[in-house]
Amino acid sequence: MSLISFVSAKGSPGVTRTVAGLARVWPRKSVVADLDPIGGDLTYVLRDPDGEPLGEDRGLLSLGAAVRGGARSAVADHVQPTADGLSVLVGVARPSQVQALGASWPHVAGSLAAYDGDVLVDCGRVHPGAATMPVLERSDAVVFVLRSDVPSVAHLRERLTGLREPLRIGAIDGIPIGFVVVGDPKEQRAADDIERLLASAGITATSLGVVAHDPKTLRILHTEDGRAVRRSVLVRSLVDLAGRVESLAASRTLATQAVVR
Repeated sequence: MSLISFVSAKGSPGVTRTVAGLARVWPRKSVVADLDPIGGDLTYVLRDPDGEPLGEDRGLLSLGAAVRGGARSAVADHVQPTADGLSVLVGVARPSQVQALGASWPHVAGSLAAYDGDVLVDCGRVHPGAATMPVLERSDAVVFVLRSDVPSVAHLRERLTGLREPLRIGAIDGIPIGFVVVGDPKEQRAADDIERLLASAGITATSLGVVAHDPKTLRILHTEDGRAVRRSVLVRSLVDLAGRVESLAASRTLATQAVVR
């Protein structure tokens, strides 16, 4: 199964809502993992089956404590169900809690990679040396979420340049990099232009298209009335994105097999 990390180069372009939306249309068993080091948002976006906020006692911190020192712990023991049928690994509530994880990050990454389903990870903002780097380095694909404005694209290029070595970007066995633009679905041409711009700078990154910016529909999607919007532009764009992300993650498996042969 696949471990797929979603990140931003700067700001808040919609990583959390994109991951939560994707999980809602994902075709297979999956877990949403909130690993944003500055504090996750999923506890504010999602609710448990009783309509209450997700608890902080079970999630990333409990998993980190369980695997400290290299011990093994099943991810399934630390996830919580949501009202709309998702399985969520709740993140930290504040940045100071990240320090408590310490050297557990590589073991957290190993546990996520060993899960018997797909894991969609919200890693928040990323940079070389970020606490979540062990997770990115174990990922089958890393997907950047951004807007199509000039500053966002410039930060994406700068961030990918800094991550080229740790993620082996462009190498045969490197981690596949993709990006998705949050905005008007008609911006597909802009997404393709970004891919070409990155290629001209020697950076290999695949355009995964555009996810419609529609906060109102996204809120409804995570309620009992979610079926009412399943044919919306947003949901169609998420379904398309899910297929492209799957293909991106699968490409690493194929590349790795080719290297072994």
